[in-house]
Amino acid sequence: MSEILLEARNLAKTFPAGRKKKVHAVSDVSLKIRKGETLGLVGESGCGKSTLGRLMIGLARPDAGQVLYRGKDVTGLSAGKISQERRQLQLIFQDPYASLDPRMNVRDLIAEPLRTWHLCRTKEEVTQKVLSLMEDVGVPGEYLYRYPHQFSGGQRQRIGIARALAADPELIVCDEPVSALDVPVQNQILNLLRALQASRGLTYLFISHDLSVVRHISDRVCIMFLGMLCEMGETEEVYRSPRHPYTRFLLDAILLPDPHHRHEEAKLLTGEIPSAVDVPSGCRFRTRCPYAAPECGTQIPAMKETDGRLVACHHPLI
Repeated sequence: MSEILLEARNLAKTFPAGRKKKVHAVSDVSLKIRKGETLGLVGESGCGKSTLGRLMIGLARPDAGQVLYRGKDVTGLSAGKISQERRQLQLIFQDPYASLDPRMNVRDLIAEPLRTWHLCRTKEEVTQKVLSLMEDVGVPGEYLYRYPHQFSGGQRQRIGIARALAADPELIVCDEPVSALDVPVQNQILNLLRALQASRGLTYLFISHDLSVVRHISDRVCIMFLGMLCEMGETEEVYRSPRHPYTRFLLDAILLPDPHHRHEEAKLLTGEIPSAVDVPSGCRFRTRCPYAAPECGTQIPAMKETDGRLVACHHPLI
């Protein structure tokens, strides 16, 4: 059994939505991330996957539940507390245009974590470390004093990756790190992430709505719908034989080069799109599920092992 590096236990997070209503962003989510793996987290926009990623590394506080890093509860660590645990958990942001301070040059952007955790003793040591990180991510050293507006989107994301690496973390949450990039640049960044993982022994939580990207980079995959996990398992097993209806519909929605070769049973989702404010009773997917039964409206399905993966469904597919 691989070592569990980071674990979420029954995490929940809501946000105020006016008139005493709440957005249910994350609801009773439990998962484990093994050391050295890439765990993909997939779902539609607004399903809560980015919020879950931030909860896992302490950038947001849960309403309930725990986050354990190497078995230690780190849920209550304050944002201002500089701790070994917080240094080991870093984030690559989705938007390379908004995530870098336009007033800071490349050296200062990458050096900020080094200064925060006092990882270098002198300015010269800081500069050498920054140059080494730039080389690791493929940014030429002569760009050391350039500003973000002087770079392309792919180059900015490389700088963001270098910034995340500066603290020498064990785990990085990659929050849709290629969604804002052109396809050829996406491939370059994905290959870079895999190379860095191999050379540094990194662990990734890779968040995306793109099933093809997740399949390319992930060892295991979690499917999320309206704040809750639907299915979790080895990537190829889930893609080859999905057990949750929502997973099946997501895979059927992937565009293929020849539409005539679409799966014969491919269907489009019907029914109402449920609200994250007024969530359905029971299974949250039931209002769109063609297999919904009476118990789906009254009982929240628990995550249970089915054919070697975890599935939250009263009637998993065969």
